[in-house]
Amino acid sequence: MSRSLPWLHPERVALLEQALRERILVIDGAMGTMIQRHGLDEADYRGERFAEGYDRQHHPQHEGHGPHCGHDLKGNNDLLLLTRPEVIEGIHRAYLEAGADLVETNTFNATAISQADYHLEHLVYELNRAGAALARKACDAVEAATPGKPRLVIGVLGPTSRTASISPDVNDPGFRNTSFDELRATYREAVEGLVDGGADTLMIETIFDTLNAKAALFAIEEVFEARGARLPVMISGTITDASGRTLSGQTAEAFHTSLAHARPLSIGLNCALGARDLRPHIEALARVSPYYVSAHPNAGLPNAFGGYDETPEEMAEVLRGFARDGLLNLVGGCCGTSPDHIRAIAEAVRGLPPRVPAGALEQAA
Repeated sequence: MSRSLPWLHPERVALLEQALRERILVIDGAMGTMIQRHGLDEADYRGERFAEGYDRQHHPQHEGHGPHCGHDLKGNNDLLLLTRPEVIEGIHRAYLEAGADLVETNTFNATAISQADYHLEHLVYELNRAGAALARKACDAVEAATPGKPRLVIGVLGPTSRTASISPDVNDPGFRNTSFDELRATYREAVEGLVDGGADTLMIETIFDTLNAKAALFAIEEVFEARGARLPVMISGTITDASGRTLSGQTAEAFHTSLAHARPLSIGLNCALGARDLRPHIEALARVSPYYVSAHPNAGLPNAFGGYDETPEEMAEVLRGFARDGLLNLVGGCCGTSPDHIRAIAEAVRGLPPRVPAGALEQAA
């Protein structure tokens, strides 16, 4: 990234750097898991603004009112930032009170590509700004009650539902349903919103296609250059199955090599696997990376019903082993995890020294 540019929020970066030198930092857990516990229905997702299944503010004179006019919005968890913000803020607060140092914005699908499924592509900037602002509000409130322990906002850029490297059509290997430029454009809009909303860092998360991640990094660079200031950038990929590779075919080491040029604050892995299965890939990153290493795995592998069975105690014990063996700088949870998981993880790694990668302190300066 643009190392010559100053930090946008130097005092927040200084707090983050100091904390990383002192201890293993805790990232929050799953957002979707917690939203599901609220049992929200279509009306919750729509609120007043989207009551007819479309955005009244964007289409005040919407044509064709009738049964086929609107669209189902249930499942668009990012939209809850606008329709049920108190639910999202409450989830952030629960994770912070459980011991999280950093919370991730509820913006995993806040890109035009993902929002196109709901015909809400125009909301990208608004969703990202609202997501960062809501997380910022929760962090500031909890930090005020616990002086001396900074609480930081990770602005999340999800992978989108498309891949720039692989054809979705087995009969046409050369076909692509997105492009680098399309990804770059929507990521740039998302980054603008996250920065304006008050994110402390940016994380490109759950990366299954390195080309998608490169588009996100390019967009981030464009925003930083335009603003003349930067934020720390975090990178987190996902090993999709027992093959030990990302969807676009890379091992953890190859993934690191492909993205190390960005000189991120941290690089790590999340999702797809439980902690036990993730360990060899985190070991590989810890061995080769000069950057901080993060891990926020699922609560085990999904069961036959799509749920996750690993208890907070089981998950925390495995991740304590990661920390004890010097593999971690940041740790948290992904699918299936809850504030109970994060509380157990935070307790499990408390007092254990963070990994000290060669060059980590210099690369963040």
